[in-house]
Amino acid sequence: MSAVYGEPGYAGPGQSGTGQGGYGQGGYGPGGYGPGGYGNYGGGSGGYGSGPGEPDGARHRRRRFMLAGASAGMAAVLTIAGLGAANAFGSTTLTTAQIASKVDPGLVDVVSTLGYQNGKAAGTGMVLTSTGEVLTNNHVIDGATSIKVTDVGNGRTYTAKVVGYDKSRDVAVLQMVNASGLKTVSLSSSGVQSGEKVVALGNAEGKGGTPSVATGKVTGTGKTITASDQTAGNAERLKGLIQTNAGIQPGDSGGPLVNTEGDVVGMNTAASSGISTTGFGSQSQQTATQAFAIPITQAASIADQIEAGKASATVHIGASAFLGVSVASAAGSVGGYGGYYGDGAGGYGGSTASGATVAGVVSGSAAAQAGLTQGDVITSVAGHTIASSTEVSSALAQHHPGDKITIGWTDQAGQSHTATVTLGSGPAD
Repeated sequence: MSAVYGEPGYAGPGQSGTGQGGYGQGGYGPGGYGPGGYGNYGGGSGGYGSGPGEPDGARHRRRRFMLAGASAGMAAVLTIAGLGAANAFGSTTLTTAQIASKVDPGLVDVVSTLGYQNGKAAGTGMVLTSTGEVLTNNHVIDGATSIKVTDVGNGRTYTAKVVGYDKSRDVAVLQMVNASGLKTVSLSSSGVQSGEKVVALGNAEGKGGTPSVATGKVTGTGKTITASDQTAGNAERLKGLIQTNAGIQPGDSGGPLVNTEGDVVGMNTAASSGISTTGFGSQSQQTATQAFAIPITQAASIADQIEAGKASATVHIGASAFLGVSVASAAGSVGGYGGYYGDGAGGYGGSTASGATVAGVVSGSAAAQAGLTQGDVITSVAGHTIASSTEVSSALAQHHPGDKITIGWTDQAGQSHTATVTLGSGPAD
């Protein structure tokens, strides 16, 4: 099954109203739903769009599967109240309102500033410790140059730092700065079964405030999807997912999927691509009928590894290295700024030569200091031969700010160059 990452939707500075965007990158926008807009920012991802209420030049990237990152329409409002009932096993089955009352204080709204794209992204996170460790989707904070989280339990806003992440499995851990005494979520140690009732909570549409609620049932387990950009240049294959019919929306990414006892069983991550991706202001947004969540036992295991500082082939600990180039795929779509961005949709015609064509260079970055310019083709990074745009970020994955590496490239005149550069501090630091 094909999906798109729901990264936080990109909204241009000062954007308000209902900008163009639809579901954020990768499934649902930021963090649950791809970086859909922030607040009422249009949450789509896509080249350069200028939808209603959105300034020209606001950058949006779209991904087919829509992660639950940015927000797309408000989820169902809580209407059920009453006393919980004991089930046949003696555990308490809570009403939807009681579930929300139990879980909400342990959630945070995540707002990522995407400084290199001049936009913002919104998603959701779950508080794991009273001192402010937060579990969320990697796509919620991917490409962020600064991150703020607002704790639902106490209403305070904190700066957050990235402890580490696993991009291939879409898991990230944040640390809220100077946080203490926070409410936490309760994680389930058991799995789920098809037909089981579940509730999804999150920062739908990036509006903040009281988390939105969507109810449904588990419709499958052990599912595998491919979440990628529209160009499929940065596809990730996510396995072992929980499938539900809960109507999660952009902005819900990183939020909890909860059982009837109020315990978290999954992390909302993506939704079916069979949804309208038009701007919020131009048409009504349809609710997804297929949503996917990472089992919480899987996400928690990765979080434990990150918290222990154990880097691996997929787990990155600490700040991301930043080279400072945006690259174009063979299909001509612009990728992210070479530190740890994925390929985005764009409009720059890539070279047919093997390598990664430079679509842009950040002023003052390591790449700029080395002499790279638009149109050059990167052929090697840190000893790795580069055959495509996606391999640039892969080659940088195990490096950190301050590391010295050698890069090789061919200029537009066909001349080969090499240079040793010192990597800067970039996205998701």
